[in-house]
Amino acid sequence: RYGFGGAQRDPARALGGLIRGFIRALFVLYTLLASPFGSYVEPLIIMAAVPFGFIGAVFSHLFMGIDFGMLSMFGLVGLSGVVVNDSLVLLDFVNAEHQSGKPMDEAILSAAKIRFRPILLTTLTTFLGVFPMIIERSVQAQFLVPMAVSLGFGVLFATVVIMVLVPALTMLQHDALGRFRVRKQRREAIRQAKPEVA
Repeated sequence: RYGFGGAQRDPARALGGLIRGFIRALFVLYTLLASPFGSYVEPLIIMAAVPFGFIGAVFSHLFMGIDFGMLSMFGLVGLSGVVVNDSLVLLDFVNAEHQSGKPMDEAILSAAKIRFRPILLTTLTTFLGVFPMIIERSVQAQFLVPMAVSLGFGVLFATVVIMVLVPALTMLQHDALGRFRVRKQRREAIRQAKPEVA
């Protein structure tokens, strides 16, 4: 058998710890979201855009010719927080509009129009905040460039996905829940219509 040691072993251990910590953080995040929403599905809708942010970060590394390393992973962790925040803002406003009496399709359209500007501003301020680091060419800054690329370009890609994915998944969930309720009512009506056997 063989194994890496020295300088190779430390990053491998750190990467394993980062992945385990990230999985725990996602579980805690899901729990914290499920409690106020009172739903097991809506937190998954909020977190569904996180993998797309990762895709944007990976492609940005390929486009810029930057190796994907440990600091890139740190950028993905920060990216997850921004993506979840944007999705949460959108879905919470959809629920508020729906609870005010609007049909779900109108609530989704209204939320997408009203919350588009805040979500876009959050994305642009995050990207512009790390952009000077992305274009910095000094030797001292090269250490942090992969993290800035992951966060900056990942949030740009994820925002586009959020504005399409979250409304679509919310509508699918609403339709599925409506069909489930109709079937339940039909079963209940059939059960009550059957004559009781003495």
